[in-house]
Amino acid sequence: MRRRIYDIIEKAESEDMLSRWYDRFMIVCIFLSLIPLCFKFNHIVFVGIDAFTAAVFIIDYALRWWTADFKLREGKQSFVKYPLTPFAIIDLITILASATPLNSGFRVFRVIRLQKSLRALKLLRYSRGFYLMLLVLHKKKDELMTVFYLVIGYILFSALLMYQVEPNTFETFFDAIYWSTITLTTVGFGDYAPVTMAGKAVAVVTSIVGIGVFALPTGIITAGYLAELEPKRRK
Repeated sequence: MRRRIYDIIEKAESEDMLSRWYDRFMIVCIFLSLIPLCFKFNHIVFVGIDAFTAAVFIIDYALRWWTADFKLREGKQSFVKYPLTPFAIIDLITILASATPLNSGFRVFRVIRLQKSLRALKLLRYSRGFYLMLLVLHKKKDELMTVFYLVIGYILFSALLMYQVEPNTFETFFDAIYWSTITLTTVGFGDYAPVTMAGKAVAVVTSIVGIGVFALPTGIITAGYLAELEPKRRK
């Protein structure tokens, strides 16, 4: 019985119709639970939606905890480790947010609404593409970490260089790091701008390097994603 429940509540296989309908039901509940967060005022309908979806999420959380040994495959330790897994933490936070009284002031109310917003992340559990992306990131972690170190190194280098040639523009080194980061990512908010020729030259080089540097992880992830999809296309 527990095994069948686990098969139903986990991400559905194509031939398991009951599991597919359960996934669809949970996705609908997640979207319903987000509706009250789209309004600044409260309404009895929103209270009802929140109560219903919270009950569904509690049952879902309990069933997943009850069948954790099938998922983690670590025997009795699975029941101890499951609450510490990322999705279990998200589930627990959103459940606790619904169980918290809303009479402690406006600030607490906003914090609770923020916690409930995490319910949107629950949709990732039912996305095959998300799990495939995690697999690609795991297999390409060495290449991505190399790019990450390259980006951090260049941010520090360009920030230090700009901090020296633009002493009147940046009051602290952190300001220079902030400028370097938004310039390297080609965002460029414009709140800090070089005024000297040397500073403008550094800004030009940083912008050009940013285009190339941030194209690298995109290419790595795309290549890995296509490599994972290729065997499935041949079937």
